[in-house]
Amino acid sequence: MITVFSGGTGTPKLLQGLKRVVDNEKLAVIVNTGEDTWVGDLYLSPDVDTVLYTLADLINEETWYGVKGDTFYTHEQLKNLGFDEVLRIGDKDRALKMHKTYYLRRGYKLSEVVDMEREALGIKAKVIPMTDDRVETKILAKVGDKVDLLKFHDFWVKRRGEVEVLDVIYENSLYAKPCEKAVEAIKNSNLIIIGPSNPITSIGPILSLSGIKELLKDKKVIVVSPIVGNSAVSGPAGKLMRAKGYDVSVKGIYEFYKDVVDVLVIDNTDKEIAKEIPCEVLITNTIMKTLDDKVRLAKNIVEFCGSL
Repeated sequence: MITVFSGGTGTPKLLQGLKRVVDNEKLAVIVNTGEDTWVGDLYLSPDVDTVLYTLADLINEETWYGVKGDTFYTHEQLKNLGFDEVLRIGDKDRALKMHKTYYLRRGYKLSEVVDMEREALGIKAKVIPMTDDRVETKILAKVGDKVDLLKFHDFWVKRRGEVEVLDVIYENSLYAKPCEKAVEAIKNSNLIIIGPSNPITSIGPILSLSGIKELLKDKKVIVVSPIVGNSAVSGPAGKLMRAKGYDVSVKGIYEFYKDVVDVLVIDNTDKEIAKEIPCEVLITNTIMKTLDDKVRLAKNIVEFCGSL
């Protein structure tokens, strides 16, 4: 069995490759919920939904959020009525969020609701939220002359990340427990893949949960770097890594993951740095522009780990 740690960008591209090269019934994806939030009366679990849509071949690949070809009649009508959702939520996407909201309000665990949705969408791989408890990623930032603690969506969606980041906090992670299904998936896995999602806000919240790092010590853990050269492939990873004191490079990625990583996957661009990384290194093309790129990277990872 293979378990993948995922956020909402980067790793879903790798999942498109993995679902084509491994038995999906032996694939589990543990997903970040640190960016979950409420918009009005609607519960949003953006990274979980992106993984669901990706594995169901429904994802909007232009935004890596929401359903391809969706309509936005409800969103536009809400705007006309004076309610600003900030996020542009499509009609089909809203239905999934309404489903989550309905069952969460009736006492179901998030993991139970996500499993319902996974089955309804015909997904054979397991999709598991990292926790059934509340963990919220917040950005300590300098906004003008003031220091403020921002919700992630305020930082990234509303402000486009255009603030000075001082720190990143995983609120309540000291008290939250990893989802039972997540613990079970890790224990039953031969290989753990930490995908090329933002290490600070996508993977960091998962690793911050009690017991997760300890579970990984006896596992083969392969990390796919989201950094190529001196910049992130996408998103605010670079800015957030600097705020946490890490170099924006594959060496910085190693430092962040050094407590758990056995194999670091880096791009051909960084091959000269490979000898400076004190763990096993796989050098390959990590830029995933086409489906062939995604399948090739997935095959390279699985075959490389199988040869170790």
